[in-house]
Amino acid sequence: MKNAVIYVHGKGGSTDEANHYKKLFNADYEIIGFDYKAELPWQAKEEFKNYFDFIAPKYSESLLIANSIGAYFSLISLSEKPITKALPISPIGDMENLILIMMKKAKVSEEELRAKKIISTSFGDPLSWAYLSFVRNNSIVWNIPTGILYGKKDDMTSLETMTNFAHTINASLTVFDRGEHWFHTEEQMNFLDTWVKRFIQQIKSYQAYLA
Repeated sequence: MKNAVIYVHGKGGSTDEANHYKKLFNADYEIIGFDYKAELPWQAKEEFKNYFDFIAPKYSESLLIANSIGAYFSLISLSEKPITKALPISPIGDMENLILIMMKKAKVSEEELRAKKIISTSFGDPLSWAYLSFVRNNSIVWNIPTGILYGKKDDMTSLETMTNFAHTINASLTVFDRGEHWFHTEEQMNFLDTWVKRFIQQIKSYQAYLA
């Protein structure tokens, strides 16, 4: 059986992004873009688990590459799934902190959000008491070998927050000084490619050791 690389895009992304990784892996790997529909974390927990229960038995090993909110959804959903290695890119590692920052920016208190349930903002998604409550009651518990890629210019997660998150889940953290939350420039993608290739080589070396 082949191995699988499951790619999970971020908000506004698409499964087409998975094609980028085809050049990095040899014929032993099938690159699969996960076209999930969930927009809320409790939806994601069910959808992501069901998807991996369906897809994982078809492959010898599964490698996870996930972006931003897609990484967050993966991390809260797939901790017990047979994933050989996880490579989250710009993951939302502390969703509660991000929501609290958004609340502060919108000048919304917890009491107000609890009372109104949903409050629209002028800068993006509405604030939701149900969302905040879910995040607080569903902490990320993750024991799968993981390497995180983070851009130092990330405007959604601070370096301190990402460093603490990496430490919490015992993940290696690679920081690109000229990286942003969305890795998209030629320089950023070249750095990303080199980062992925390094982990591929580590996996190969480990497999050779076991052989």
